[in-house]
Amino acid sequence: MTDQGEIGILVRGLSIVVVAGEPPALPWRSAVSGYATGDWIPVGSVEGHPCCAAPLADGDGLGAGLALTPVRGLFDRLSLPVLHTVGRALALVEFELMHRHCGRCGLLTEPVPGERAKRCPAGHGIFHPRIAPAVIILVTRGDEMLLARNGEWPAGRFSAVAGFVEPGESLEEAARREVHEEVGVNMDALTYFGSQPWPFGRSLMVGFFGAYAGGNIRVDGTEIAEADWFSASRLPPKLPPPISIARRLIDAFLASR
Repeated sequence: MTDQGEIGILVRGLSIVVVAGEPPALPWRSAVSGYATGDWIPVGSVEGHPCCAAPLADGDGLGAGLALTPVRGLFDRLSLPVLHTVGRALALVEFELMHRHCGRCGLLTEPVPGERAKRCPAGHGIFHPRIAPAVIILVTRGDEMLLARNGEWPAGRFSAVAGFVEPGESLEEAARREVHEEVGVNMDALTYFGSQPWPFGRSLMVGFFGAYAGGNIRVDGTEIAEADWFSASRLPPKLPPPISIARRLIDAFLASR
């Protein structure tokens, strides 16, 4: 990668503009500045190059070699540090778009010096980027782990149970509720595993191992289409991508057996 200054991440919803290729690459800001609308926001660095992000202007026209690509389709094609920077870009561009005006009085908000925040000039509040906490739980029973398939996923793809924390809940309470609601089983001991920023839902995924404590698998039939116990000798056809905390939970459990 030759040094051409800043990398520019253009965002539209949950998609970004990349330089087409295998693997795809993030473009230089100088190559995509004409497609941006709004101010460029610093979002970190990649391989020593500063990165900034901006909303992609309306319209479908992009220069040769550029493509608007859903970030989910880049999971196995970009490195983890790059994906973390891209996730930050998604969240901060959305924050800028959603907080241009005060939600109470409609006045244009102002940046808060020294903070990642906006404030209402009439004193109606200071607004920060919101992060929605979510839990992801790998329920274990001896040499088996409980994996579930979301109804929107393709056949054969399974993962750990996950869900957002509701107001007033602790992480542990949310983990037990989600597991019981989605797959019908109960847990006793919960063991913290780790966490991962997750741009879809602007969330922080907090991972746990949960020890099975009873109950038969009973899927909710709405979010979860099927669930089952799996072991190292019988895995589902498709597991989550290696960069995900779900896959790290699964790999750690398999390694421990």
